This record gives sequence, structure tokens and C-alpha cells, in this order.
Amino acid sequence: MRHSYIDQYSGLDSIVARLDPRIKIITFLSLIIFTVVTPASSRQEFCLQGLLAFAILSVSRMPASFIFKKSLVVIPFVVAVSIFNLIAGRQTIGAFSAIFAKSVLSVVYLILLVATTRFPDLMKAFERLKCPRLIITILSFMYRYVFVIEDELMTMQVAKESRSFGGPALFHVKVFSNILASLFIRSYEHAEEVYLAMCARGFDGNIRTLSEFKLRAADGVFLFAVSLIMLFIRVAGAIR
Repeated sequence: MRHSYIDQYSGLDSIVARLDPRIKIITFLSLIIFTVVTPASSRQEFCLQGLLAFAILSVSRMPASFIFKKSLVVIPFVVAVSIFNLIAGRQTIGAFSAIFAKSVLSVVYLILLVATTRFPDLMKAFERLKCPRLIITILSFMYRYVFVIEDELMTMQVAKESRSFGGPALFHVKVFSNILASLFIRSYEHAEEVYLAMCARGFDGNIRTLSEFKLRAADGVFLFAVSLIMLFIRVAGAIR
């Protein structure tokens, strides 16, 4: 089975991929917050933020097509809500443009964070930054075993296709509902087995990876440079 992993570009030899995961989390979350709190009337700031996002994307060496495809999952909902508010008279065209720019930039920063960082390292970095352990555990298990459930669904789908030839649409709906029920039962049983196996091997809720985090000069330079650019953008917008 082939799966689309969100951290498939974490092995790139780029400046962003080599950064300490803790620095990446702090940097990109700061960029998202900085983008969200930008006034809707500051078009110059949004243009400068777009240039900053493009610069970070360039040094990350990630394909722009990958960013675009992942953004398509979120952007249509933002556009639909903004157009609805625009038609209803709840916002102006300028506000629509600001919401769209904030959404695109935030999604790009989030994709850059998760796509250039190995998922176990990302969870471990959140743990080091004192993120609630329950949230980290839920996210780590969800990401790890969603592919197992997907494999089960694909296997059942292939079995269904090999045993059915055409037929009315109602028949396929009934079979698909049976597949979902069976998938739920299998997932529940598999989760119990996995939990007991992990407890038998000493699982205590901590995230353990083979790599150790170590802050380097390049990490500090990247964080300082991005912070300085954000300050410049805000000053440029204030004196406009």
C-alpha cells in the first residue's frame, strides 16, 4: 500500500530541514500568530509577509506543487466562508482579501513545519516545549495507526470489488455500510491488542527517538533573522 506521509520531505538537505525541531515550532508558530494579528488594512504587510514565506519556501527546497496540493484541503473552505460573508454584506472586499491572505500564509507555514520535520521528532519537540502529554499521545497514535486503518479499508475495498459485478446503487451503499461497521470493529480490536503489547514492553507515555536535540548557532541565527524581518515588516506597516 502506498501512503502520503506528511513528513515526506523531512530528509531534504536544506536549511529548514536541518533546524532543531523546537526552533522550527517556535519560529513557524510565531509567524502564524504574527500573520493572524496583522490588521486587515495593511496590504503592504501582507505583501512583505508573502515575500518572506516565499523566501523560506525557497531555502526549504520543497516543491511548490506539494504546498499547493496540501493547501487545497483548507483554502476552498476559507474562500467559501469569505464569499458567503461578502454576499451577505458582513465584510468588504478588503476584508475578504485579508482573510484569504492570512489563511494562505498560515497554511503554508504549517505545511512547512510538518513536512520538513520527522513526525516523531515533532512530537518530541512539543513534549520538550511542555505541551500537554495527553494531546501528544493522541496525535502520535492517530498518525501512526491511521495508515493501518487505511490498509484495512483498502483490503476490504479490493475484496468487495472482486466479489461484486455491477448491481444497483442501493446494493453498493449497503455493502459499504457493512464495510464501515466491520472496519470499526477491527480497529477497536486492533487498538486493544496494540495497547496491551505496548504496556508489556514498558510504554509510559514518553516520546523516545534515536536522535537527540542539540541547539546550534544556525538555529539561533535563523530565529533571530526571522524575528528581525517580522519586526521590520511591522515597522514598515506602522509608518505607511
